[in-house]
Formats: sequence, structure tokens, C-alpha cells
Amino acid sequence: MILFNPANYQREHADDRSRELVEKTIAFFENKGLARIKKDDQAMVWYDDFLEFIKEEQIFADLLTPEQYGDGSTRWDMWRLSEYNEVLAFYGLCYWYAWQVTILGLGPIWMGSNEEIKFTTAELLRQGGVFAFGLSEKEHGADLYSSEVKLFPQGDGTYLARGSKYYIGNGNCAALVSTFGKIDGSDQYVFFAVRTDHPQYECVKKIDTSGVRQAYVAEFTLHDYPITEGEILSTGDLAWNSSLNTVNIGKYELGCASIGIATHCFYEALNHAADRVLYGRAVTDFPHVQKLFTESYARLIAMKLFAHRAADYLRAASDEDRRYLLFNPIVKMKVTGEGEKVVGLLHEVIAAKGYEQDTYFEMALRDIGMLPKLEGTEHVNMALIVKFVRNYFFSPVEYPEVPLRNEAGDDSYLFRQYTGGLAKIRFPDYRLVYRENSSPNINVFREQVELFRTLLIEAPPTEEQAGNIDYMLAAGELFTLIVYAQLILEKKEDYPVDKELLEEIFRFLIVDYSRYALEMSLNFENTEVQQQIYEKMVKKPASIGSDSENVFSNYVLPLKGVYRMKP
Repeated sequence: MILFNPANYQREHADDRSRELVEKTIAFFENKGLARIKKDDQAMVWYDDFLEFIKEEQIFADLLTPEQYGDGSTRWDMWRLSEYNEVLAFYGLCYWYAWQVTILGLGPIWMGSNEEIKFTTAELLRQGGVFAFGLSEKEHGADLYSSEVKLFPQGDGTYLARGSKYYIGNGNCAALVSTFGKIDGSDQYVFFAVRTDHPQYECVKKIDTSGVRQAYVAEFTLHDYPITEGEILSTGDLAWNSSLNTVNIGKYELGCASIGIATHCFYEALNHAADRVLYGRAVTDFPHVQKLFTESYARLIAMKLFAHRAADYLRAASDEDRRYLLFNPIVKMKVTGEGEKVVGLLHEVIAAKGYEQDTYFEMALRDIGMLPKLEGTEHVNMALIVKFVRNYFFSPVEYPEVPLRNEAGDDSYLFRQYTGGLAKIRFPDYRLVYRENSSPNINVFREQVELFRTLLIEAPPTEEQAGNIDYMLAAGELFTLIVYAQLILEKKEDYPVDKELLEEIFRFLIVDYSRYALEMSLNFENTEVQQQIYEKMVKKPASIGSDSENVFSNYVLPLKGVYRMKP
């Protein structure tokens, strides 16, 4: 099984405790049942039962406390964190959201220089506390330069905090809110911690959203909140870097959540279609339905292969190997976008059923579109991705091979990563993975990749084009697919992915690449050479029919009935 299946849970774990945490979480949600989950969602009920569960079982404490601040059983391990993201979102994005904003809130604490508050945080996690990330503001969003929250020095080494933050998850009950601002009079950046139960902390309101309806997304205001050195997490460059590096980690979580949502939707849609008879035939017998399911499955598997390979690079990260800074925003942007696409394809199958209030699908339709919009829009992440193009293609270096990184271990480098220097990040020769993999569709895609390289050599963007953000972002879609395909090929050996499934994955990659190339050809003014190359990029997959039919028969249809959530 490649997909997460609560009814037949299979994943290799480095220790029994890691497996126990997931199995207990599965049991919690399965015992709660779909009807209760949907009832709570529709009533926007705050999930006290879930928070009590994570407290009793020490879920967040074990998974989110770095080893040196824990009791010997804790670690910050991106391998198991990747799965826990998927599991929570599989049952409901609102539960994942409490986890996600806790991760964001913990980032500036674990990255900061205040050792005493780190031990306090570990104790708060043991007490069942959740955390919050006080970064964005109502008028400025995540524009850190314009942050209006300030600490006002009082002349005795203490400060008073004033200002408001907006769209802050867990802002109603967080044990600590890691809050970003400036020190008045110096404009020095600062991260400091505040408690939501303090009288000078005002939770102004809950911001109701169409998705994650049970979550509490808050606006809060600090009214001369007293701050001592004991609440200061970091200042200056460290505070600035902590904000960016926390988001670097948080971006990754979004892709795994999208995988969880899309997986649950896949089971629900397949069960519905296979059980439904129209015109004397099961819906899954119709060729167009088989095509939709096959493409959905191939895209979903590709999402998982890429995200899990990106986790290997996250865990292997060091000052000498920062390739994760390319792969993470692709997880955030591409994997979440693919999740939205998969749910859309499945919705074509089940149609009006997807709007019925007793389905998981109805909730997923509202939630799945949020993920590409969190932790930076697709445009922001694409603008980051295109900065890597030159070194990816033209400055190859050798690295030690990065294997499957599922061993137990504390990924402490993530709390001391530095920002900037993206132009110095290097990559191995991207062609290496294609020398080890050959098939009709892989070979066609490789031709498209080489045409992109030819474009960069013979007809790079003109000065005018380079200054056109729409042009560069559209071209970035082509580059993103190239990196996406590379990591899929690297990861396929760790999962039961046979030639036919791989051909189906590369079939849609070729089609997507051709679509983006066609958009470059039709939507922008190109030089004559550019136009010719973009037109050459539009290619048809080498094989379509039999591979797709076999993937449906061998991979998709056998999943009928393997998982149905208890009502």
C-alpha cells in the first residue's frame, strides 16, 4: 500500500512509540466517526476532545519537542512529522490546523537564544499546550518590514508591547504566542512570547472562515503587555531569520496535509462510484470514469513520492547542502495545487454527491483550496523557485547520495538554518536520474527538459521579459515540473511503483508540461527562437491506452472497499 489506509495501517517506523502515536490517533478519529466529525464541523464546535486527546497521549509533546529539551522519548523528526500531517488532514483539516500553527509557534522558540523558555515550552507541551505564530497583521499581512507591533523600552530593562496581530491560529488558547515586532526607537526586529490568559492580552474576535470552521483563527491586541528579558526569544538578525526559517518548515507541512485530504476523498469517491449502478453498469465500468480515477491516482502517488523525497533532503540539510530550499516551496506550491486538482477530478466522478453534508468530500471541497494560499501564495513561492534555475542547470556539483531518511533522529539543523545565499546553492547534474531511468514516456519528458535548457542557452528571457513577473512565473511552471519529475524518479525505489504506474505519472507530466509551454506560446510576446522552442515543447505522450487501463485494473479498482470511515 502506497496510500495511507487506517483499516490496514502500514508504515515502517524506527521505534514502537512512533507507531503507537499514529495508531492511537487513528483509533481516536475512527471511534469518533464521520457523523460526529461532520456535526462538529457544521456547528463550528471547538475541538476540546481532540486537545484533551493530545494531552492525555502526549502526542504534540513527543513529536514536537527536540531531543535535548525532552524526557528521552521526544525528537523533532521530519519523517514522522510528515506522516502525522497526512493523518490529521485525512480526518479533517481543522485538526491539522491546530497542529500546523503549533509548529509555526514553536519555530521561533526552538530557533531563539532564550534557553530558559525552551524548557518552559517543553513543559507546556507536556501539559497539552498548543502554540501560535503571531506574525501577520490586518493591514500588512506577512510584510515583515511593515510590522506595527512594537516593544516600548521602559528604562529598567523591561518593555511594554502594543499592537495587534490578525489571522492567528490558536490565538484563543495558545500556551504561548511567538510574536514578531520591532523595538521602538531602533526598528530592531524582535520575537517575544505572550500568554493568551494574560489580562493585557485581548483576543478581539474569531475570524470565521469557510474552511477549517472548527479552528480558532484570531485577531488579538496587546495593551501595554509587560515583557521582560525572560519573554524575549530573539532580536535583530536572529529574529528576522527565525520568521523566514519557521515558514520554511511550515511550508512543507501543507503538502502532506493535501495528500491526506486527497487520499480520503479518493477512497470515498471510489466506494461511491463502484457501488453505484447506472444503465445496468457500475459507474467504475465507464471508460471516462476509469480515466478520471487513473489520473487522480497517478497524481496522488506522484504527490506522495515528491513530498517524501523532499523530507529526505530536509533531514539531510546542512550549511553545505541546502537543496531543501528549492524542494520545500515546490511541496508547498505544487503538491498542494495537485491536491486541489485531484479532488477536482474526483468531484467530476461523484458530482452532486460531493456536496452532501454527510460526506467527507463536502468538507474537503471547502478545505483543500486553502492550502495553496497559506504560508505564502503560489506566486510568492514561484518567485522564490525561479531563483534556482541557473544553478540547477549550469553549475552542477557532486554531493553524497541522500538515501531514504526514515531513521530515528533529531533534525536539529532546521533550528539553526541561515537565510539568504540562495545563489550559492548548488545541485548535482539533473540528468543523472534520467541516465538510470528510461521508458517511452520518461524519454519524451526528458526531451522536454532538454528543450528548456536549450531555451536558457539560446534564447534566455530578454530584459523586458525578465522584468515581467507574469512571464517569469509562467516560465517557472515549466522549471517546477522538471524538479518535480526528478524527485519522483529518485523516490520510486522506496515504494511499490512499477513501470506501468510510472508511465502513467509521466503521461500527465508530459501533458502538463505541454500545456504550460502552449500557454507561454499563446499568452506572451516571445522572440522568434523562443517561440519555436516553446512550440517544440508541446509533445504527446508516447504511450496512453494499455498502461492506463492496467493502472486502473491493478492499482485503482483493488482499492474499492478497502477503507470506509465508520459512520
